[in-house]
Amino acid sequence: MLDTGMNILLVSSEVAPFAKTGGLADVAGSLPKALALQGNDIRVMMPRYRGIQSHSIVADFPVEVGGRKETCIVRTGYIEAKSDMGTRRVPVYFLDNYHYFDRERYYMFGDEPLRFGFFDKACVAACEVLGFRPDVVHCNDWQSGLIPLLIRERAKENDFWKDVATCFTIHNLRYQGRFPRDVLRQLGIGQEHFHPEGLEYYGDVNFMKAGIVYSDVLNTVSETYAKEIQTPEFGEGLDGILRKRSKDLYGIVNGINYHEFNPKSDPRVYATYDSTDLARKRENKHSLQRELGLPVSDAPLLGLVSRLVDQKGLDILLAAMPSVLAQGCQFVLLGTGDKFFEDAFSELARKHPDQMAAVIGFNGVLAQKIYAGSDLFLMPSKFEPCGLGQLIAMRYGSIPVVRKTGGLADTVMDYDGDTGSGNGFVFSEYTAKALENAVKRALNLYSDKDAWQKLVREAMEMDFSWNRQAALYTELYIEAMGRKGRVERPA
Repeated sequence: MLDTGMNILLVSSEVAPFAKTGGLADVAGSLPKALALQGNDIRVMMPRYRGIQSHSIVADFPVEVGGRKETCIVRTGYIEAKSDMGTRRVPVYFLDNYHYFDRERYYMFGDEPLRFGFFDKACVAACEVLGFRPDVVHCNDWQSGLIPLLIRERAKENDFWKDVATCFTIHNLRYQGRFPRDVLRQLGIGQEHFHPEGLEYYGDVNFMKAGIVYSDVLNTVSETYAKEIQTPEFGEGLDGILRKRSKDLYGIVNGINYHEFNPKSDPRVYATYDSTDLARKRENKHSLQRELGLPVSDAPLLGLVSRLVDQKGLDILLAAMPSVLAQGCQFVLLGTGDKFFEDAFSELARKHPDQMAAVIGFNGVLAQKIYAGSDLFLMPSKFEPCGLGQLIAMRYGSIPVVRKTGGLADTVMDYDGDTGSGNGFVFSEYTAKALENAVKRALNLYSDKDAWQKLVREAMEMDFSWNRQAALYTELYIEAMGRKGRVERPA
C-alpha cells in the first residue's frame, strides 16, 4: 500500500456542477471530492464549454489536429469538498478552444472525433506544461478513450510519463465514439494501431475500444454490469475484447454525495426531515401534489425522474400504466428525451389529470422535490450500468421499484414479507406484467403503515456514500500502479 496520498488526474467530458447531461457528470463531480478528503492530490480536466465560468488562465500551448495547430488555453476553477473536518478545494482545469467548445450544446456535432481527439491530446500536454505528474490517470467513457494510448506512446520519448498508470471507466457501453479511419491521420496517431486488437472496429476507429484495449485496468459502475457487458446481449459488440480483458475488469457501484443529497438539510425540498421524522416527509408529498395540480391525499405517490429514452424501460411502463393507475395511486414524471415518450406520457397525464402529472424538461429543484415527496420510485430499465436515481430515492425515503439489471441488481434487494429484509421491490422479466406485479406488491405493503415506515427508515439509513466507494477506487488505482511495478499489488 502507499504511505502517502496519490497524485490522480480524473478526465471527463462533463463534470457537475459545470456541465451535465447524465450520471457521468455526477460521478466526475463527486468522486474527486471523496478522494481529496482521503488525502490524495486529485485534479480534474474537462472541456470549457460555452457558459462555464473560470478563474484565471494558467497556460496555453498548441495542439496539432487536422493538419493545423489549435491553441489550448488552460483555465482554472475548483470543486469544494466539504466534511466535518473542513473544506478542501479540488482543482479543475478547463481546456478551452473556441473552435471546438464554444457551442450551443456539449455533444452531437459532425466533428466529434476532432473535438475530443483535441481534448485528449490537450490533457496529456497540459500535465507536462503544468508540471503535474499523476500516479494514475482516470479516464471516463469514449470521450477520453484515446488518452491511455497517447500516454503509452508519449512515454516512449518522455520520462515524464514513465510508469504512469491508467484506469478507464465504462459508464455506458452503448455510446462508443465510432468514426472513420481517417481520424487517425487527422489526430497524428500511427496506423500501426489500426488492427482488430487495437483501435479498429469493423473498418472504423472506436474511441471506447481504445480505452478498453490500452488502459492498465478497467472498471464499470456496478459488479453486475461488469459481468453483463461480457455477454453478447449487453456487450454492444465489444463483449469479445471485454472477455479477453476480464482479469483487468472490475465493478464498483457509484455512490452519491451525502452532503448534497441530504433530506435533513436540502434547501430544495419543501420541508427537511430524516428517518426519525417521517411526518415531515408527508408534508413534502402534499406540497408536491399541490404544486403539480394533483388532489392532496395520502394515496400512494409514484415518482420517475429520468431521461425519456428506450433504455429506461418506458415501453413496458407505458403498457403497465392503465393497470397501475387502476390501483388508485398517483404518478408524477419529470424528464426529457425521445419525442415519442414525451408525447405519450403527456397524453396519459391529460387523460388522468387527478392521478398523473408529466413535466417534460429538466428541473433540478423539482427532481429533489419528487425524490422527497414520492412514496415509490420507478426504474424499470432495460439495462442500467449503475443508476443513481434509486440511490437518491432511498436516501430520501422513496422506495425503489426496479428491474433486476446492472447496478439496480447490486443496490436494490427485493423485499421479503416473511423476514422483512430488503430495501425495494425487484422484478426480472422485461414485461409490463412483471412491472405491474412488483408495483402491486409495493402498494400492498404501503397499506400496512407500520411495515411501510420500517422499510422507509431502513432504506434511508443505508450507506451509498462516495466515502465508501472512493476507498474501492483507491484499491483500483493501486492495482493499476501495480501493473507498472510501482507498488505492491494488493491480494
